[in-house]
Amino acid sequence: MTSGVSVGVPGTPATWQTALDRWGSVSLAAALRPAARLAQRGFVVDDTFALQTRENAERFRTFTSTTDLFLADGVPRAGSRFLNPDLARTYRQLGAKGVGWLYTGRLAAEVARTVRQPPLSGATGLPVPPGSMTVEDLATYEALVQAPTSIEYGDHEVYGMAPSSSGGTTVGESLNILEQSRPAGPAGAVPTLHRYLEATALAFADRGRYVGDPAFVDVPTAALLDDRFARERACSLDPDTAAAKPVPAGDVTSYDGVCAAPAGAGTTDGDTENLSTTHLTTADRWGNVVAYMLTIEQTGGSGIVVPGRGFLLNNELTDFSTVYDPDDPNRIEPGKRPRSSMAPTIVLRDGRPVLALGSPGGSTIITTVLQVLLNRLDLGLGLPDAVAAPRASQRNTAAVTAEQAFIDTYGAALATYGHTFTVAGPPGSSAAEIGAVAAVEIGPDGRLTAVAEPTRRGGGAAGVVLPTLSP
Repeated sequence: MTSGVSVGVPGTPATWQTALDRWGSVSLAAALRPAARLAQRGFVVDDTFALQTRENAERFRTFTSTTDLFLADGVPRAGSRFLNPDLARTYRQLGAKGVGWLYTGRLAAEVARTVRQPPLSGATGLPVPPGSMTVEDLATYEALVQAPTSIEYGDHEVYGMAPSSSGGTTVGESLNILEQSRPAGPAGAVPTLHRYLEATALAFADRGRYVGDPAFVDVPTAALLDDRFARERACSLDPDTAAAKPVPAGDVTSYDGVCAAPAGAGTTDGDTENLSTTHLTTADRWGNVVAYMLTIEQTGGSGIVVPGRGFLLNNELTDFSTVYDPDDPNRIEPGKRPRSSMAPTIVLRDGRPVLALGSPGGSTIITTVLQVLLNRLDLGLGLPDAVAAPRASQRNTAAVTAEQAFIDTYGAALATYGHTFTVAGPPGSSAAEIGAVAAVEIGPDGRLTAVAEPTRRGGGAAGVVLPTLSP
């Protein structure tokens, strides 16, 4: 986790430039200018930033450059101002020189050297094996532009992120299973939540069996999102009783939508993802919508700041399966992208965006996005309430991971179906909450609603500049 071995080639600057080339109206330098200004002037530390720094303090103390940036005067206190002039300078140089500076220029050499020779402080006993990244690895990186996943859910079209992310396929398959198992009449919150927990267990079984980097694995995306496959998977969803977990994966090579004999025992996919990612959602006055997600894996990434540059290197390679299995689609291989759960999601109705959302949370990203969609589209909650509602995450495990508020509200009723629960994270830690949603809704009258978390991770930020779309 805290080492050069865990660092993958950074993809964020290449993504920025690709997005600007395809859709942008300003240069990279102009796009980075506000961030550089913020890094130079600093921001006021809140309780969440202080908590997350404190939780990573031992890792950060392991490296001289990270200590200098985050812990020069101890853990930053809430209310103090955090400045990062090195990052401001990096942003300005990146804007002036272009992203080639990172992938083929001097910064590439600095990143590769830092991965191979982490700047150890000697202040902790953490083992820090060096990595093997080279400038050639950076030079051959490519930001891929892929078609999104898409499914129809009622009178909506739901678009998501394609593999190697498992977000689009698993959210989409879960929705398809739910639609195939939908009761004839209206269902209340508890029966809907039972079906949600069962559907995600089935979809997570298929995620673990089939989803990896499509450059290395033949990912059956079309089958996973096929209504006939969902109909067959929905045969395993009992509306009155929770199935024993883990449930087995379905057979994408042979399905006809007809209920088949029960399969054998399933296995729970080893979850190596951490809970921290960054997500934002935005829309402009013409109705263009962006759901954007990026990650350095866990909070603090590898713990290694590139000396003099002000940014942390990721530990994204920990998203690969930790046990080598030649049949595992997410086994580690050179040049391969690890499977993620990033699930930026855009919902259309009659071809026009009506809702966009996403969340951090590792593999709970998928269930967070799905639960908000169900709250809004099936249970009829307004978007603020759909985001604020307590959460639970079933990822094909014996017990459902849930926030304490969810257990308090629904635990007893869902226990009658056979569900058992474990609380998400210790109280007071950043792991005690599931997800941190940012969402935008465009109403039928063109009115914009922007919603962030009211309390999770200290509360999010949301705002509207113009209340309705331009005619």
